[in-house]
Amino acid sequence: MKTMYEWFDTSVRRHPDHIALDVAGTEYTYRELASEVRLRATAIQEALGRRPRRVLMMADRTAHSYFIYLAAQRLGAAVVPVVPTFPQDRIRAIAAAAGAEIYAHGQSDEKIETAESGLGDSRHGDDGRNDQDGIAYILYTSGSTGTPKGVPVGHDNISAYLSHNIERYQAGPGCRLSHMYQLTFDPSVFDMFISWGSGATLVVADRDDMLDPAGYAKRHNLTHWLSVPSVVSLAARLGRLPAGCMPEMRYSLFGGEPLTVQQAEAWRNAAPNAVLGNIYGPTEVTITCTAFHVPPGEPLPRTSNGTVPIGTVDPGQSYVVLDGDGRESTLGEMCVRGTQRIAGYLNPDDNTDRFISYSAPGPAVPYKGEEPLTPAHWYRTGDRVQVLPDGNLVHLGRLDSQIKLHGYRIELGEIESVLREHPAVLEAVVVVTHVGDDASLLQAIYTGRPVPNGELLATLGRRLPPQMLPRSFHYLPQLPLTANGKVDRGALTHLVSAAPGSPVPADGRDR
Repeated sequence: MKTMYEWFDTSVRRHPDHIALDVAGTEYTYRELASEVRLRATAIQEALGRRPRRVLMMADRTAHSYFIYLAAQRLGAAVVPVVPTFPQDRIRAIAAAAGAEIYAHGQSDEKIETAESGLGDSRHGDDGRNDQDGIAYILYTSGSTGTPKGVPVGHDNISAYLSHNIERYQAGPGCRLSHMYQLTFDPSVFDMFISWGSGATLVVADRDDMLDPAGYAKRHNLTHWLSVPSVVSLAARLGRLPAGCMPEMRYSLFGGEPLTVQQAEAWRNAAPNAVLGNIYGPTEVTITCTAFHVPPGEPLPRTSNGTVPIGTVDPGQSYVVLDGDGRESTLGEMCVRGTQRIAGYLNPDDNTDRFISYSAPGPAVPYKGEEPLTPAHWYRTGDRVQVLPDGNLVHLGRLDSQIKLHGYRIELGEIESVLREHPAVLEAVVVVTHVGDDASLLQAIYTGRPVPNGELLATLGRRLPPQMLPRSFHYLPQLPLTANGKVDRGALTHLVSAAPGSPVPADGRDR
């Protein structure tokens, strides 16, 4: 098993003069990047007086972010990335939960602070030893209680992932990979370490490139692409995806949300020589755990929901699909275990009911924390899938209120929980409505007493990142209920879908 830094360092030794990083018009060879990384690693260690175990880094799209990320890896520390759009309360909560000892700004005004000066109280104690625990990075996902969940991904997990994916996508010197994801989103690790683990070049997109992916690919001679499918829809809507505009593209990969057949066809028309891939997986199973590939010229399969299949599980991974009774089926919840599955959440309490024991014929037994969590336990993805006759899987959506919107995993219950903290709000429900074929909006419905839209936005904005803020707020005297007394989310979705793009007026009432 290699650490993330060892994957990078191997390329430094083998390909020192090849370009490792292309960012904001500046290129760094592997030798130059390693030199910058050593400087930051020294600065971090000197600031703390020892090697850290957790480094919280404020990441943006500058070279400094990548210097800091690799510096933490060089020191054997787990990286905990946050971005400037996160509210300060959320950053402090993440820092405390992760036990971050160093706060490193990966921005142009690069600076390094200890937890005491930059983060406030940290729950993690340390006796001065560099007692590393095998964690490579910690990402925080949306949690239903209003508190984000820490997902610690181990070096063993990411090494297993890189071992087969670098070969699968034929990455190496001369390859140039796109990089459109924020570092708080785990596909960014694919971009960085498929590149740096193989001697390829990471090409960081700027803000304008998001609107013109074909222009970005052409200017930088990209050979490998990975993004959320919504990038395709936006580019097509803007007329920026002409036929045959990316002939040099070898692999076009999409993940983070369902890939529709229409999106896939639009992209293949623009990149006709590339293998198209739809890759899927939760953060808890290290970036992705399934893949479906369509070679150039082959027809796209047709599925019941108009999406491209997510394929079959990766080497070293196993899956089982369970119905509502916890027995194996061809339609139900996908559960996964294997070399990429994390050892458990950072807070062990979060493991409850997210893992199961299962052996045929079942039923599955939810994990309650009464015994150690082992590799034999299956992770419950919360995703509903169908097993096709040929063994490929089709993603049918979320089983619960956790969704993926524009590539971000969002727990609707977390938004509802924070909204209910406003003194005027009694009940809160957040639903997703759709505009056209692929645009989705978050909308909030609440009871209690009506308050200005801006006031509710301010309440949410203090705790939640921008992608979790509803587009509209709707006041109702009471929520509709189903026959068995549950909140009727279907009725609420239908109610607010009449004008989903219109925010409520400033008085908080719909008209």
